[in-house]
Amino acid sequence: MEGLGVKWLPYRGGNRNNGANAGLGALNLNNARTNSNNNIGFRPRSQLVSGQKLHGYGRAPSAQLKGRQFHGRSRNIFRVLRVVSSTERPAVLASQGKGMAKTFNGIFEEIITFEALYAAYMKARKGKRKSWPCRHFERDLEGNLIQLQNELIWGQYCCGPYRSFYVTEPKHRKITALQLFRDRVVQNAIVTAIEPIWEARFIGHSYACRVGRGTHAGADKAQQMLRDCLRRHGRVHVLKADISKYFASIDHEILLRLLRKRISDGRLMAVIENIVCSYSEPGRPGKGLPIGNLTSQLFANIYMDAFDQWIKCRKRERWYIRYMDDFVVVHPDKRHLQALRIDAERWLQDELALSTNNKTSVFPVSHAGGRGLDFLGFHLWPDSRRLRRASLRRFRRQLKQWQADYSRGDIELAEIRQNLHSWVNHARHGSAVQALAAMLNKATFRRSADGHREPGTDAGRRNSSRNPRRVGAKKAA
Repeated sequence: MEGLGVKWLPYRGGNRNNGANAGLGALNLNNARTNSNNNIGFRPRSQLVSGQKLHGYGRAPSAQLKGRQFHGRSRNIFRVLRVVSSTERPAVLASQGKGMAKTFNGIFEEIITFEALYAAYMKARKGKRKSWPCRHFERDLEGNLIQLQNELIWGQYCCGPYRSFYVTEPKHRKITALQLFRDRVVQNAIVTAIEPIWEARFIGHSYACRVGRGTHAGADKAQQMLRDCLRRHGRVHVLKADISKYFASIDHEILLRLLRKRISDGRLMAVIENIVCSYSEPGRPGKGLPIGNLTSQLFANIYMDAFDQWIKCRKRERWYIRYMDDFVVVHPDKRHLQALRIDAERWLQDELALSTNNKTSVFPVSHAGGRGLDFLGFHLWPDSRRLRRASLRRFRRQLKQWQADYSRGDIELAEIRQNLHSWVNHARHGSAVQALAAMLNKATFRRSADGHREPGTDAGRRNSSRNPRRVGAKKAA
């Protein structure tokens, strides 16, 4: 303690000259342990040296140390003499806009608790209770969670293998997902802990994979931007850009560098690095994120957030909106957007190693002498919108698939009606309810003679080619 300029450690409360007015609020530096004054109150000894680094808050004077009692004079004494609750952790403070720190530490301790892993399991099992990986994990739920917890604590966790398959709706693409359910639990725990840190920093006009946003909210905002530009300037031009093979082009080193700007927890970053580097595109080491990972959605948003900050803060574009790898800039001047396109493509290539595809273009938006903005499944104009024809064709294909599944007994009318509700509500946003109704009125659902699973079930009792089932548009709506 000689470096701090004091001779004695502050064992008990009291004043410096051992007078009669001693109390908890004063600091006693010269009382011995055997002092028998009964007016000297007890004061716990600080366990931290001034300037010690705390998790999540960098270096700070002892008067600002989080969650620790201290002694000494400070104007913040009554504010910090308390125990920090679970609602005041760095990630929670970030989501509330309080205690915003440049980097966050101590997050790993929140993830490895049994309660956090169990909560992550509850999230991961939603919609997966019937899958074999989830059932296998639930056979010994407590043992598997404890095993996962021990592997994380001792730094032995390693991300498991992947499986790949293809989907055709809404377009043909390759999906890569984890095989083991335990890996989904870990990713849910990580996303729950770190997502509030970036959610407080994302711009308001990023609409992909965020609570309270989505395609409909993004389409509404894009149309509002078109109206504002038309009302202020009398004309509207749009830069519509799409990143070429976005998930397959994400660079691991750049992504990890962006993550380290906010997370200084080395143990957590080791787990994240293991997840990121566990997958690479074939023939492109160090590139790509699997679309099926839960962390990939958050990491993809973090990756493009750097571009959001550049175009909003550096280029000061007023009307800008992004949905994952698609972004739109609205401006009255076509030449301004053409110059911005060149700057944006150069910045994306230099900073994020990304490039735009051949669908990127600058065009006017109008009913006469222009075209609609094709964005988030709608064709948008300042005063109207309509559903894309490709979406209507997809609904027609889906309707035929439902008819075939119902004929074989693989689906029931209740499930078909539930899916129809989603389609009809989506069509309402694009003035396409009548188009869906016309297709529904022509559809007939018949159950074939052998289209039943078990005798005595509802499906078996309804098996009859003479009893057609029709799903009307009015019922679906």
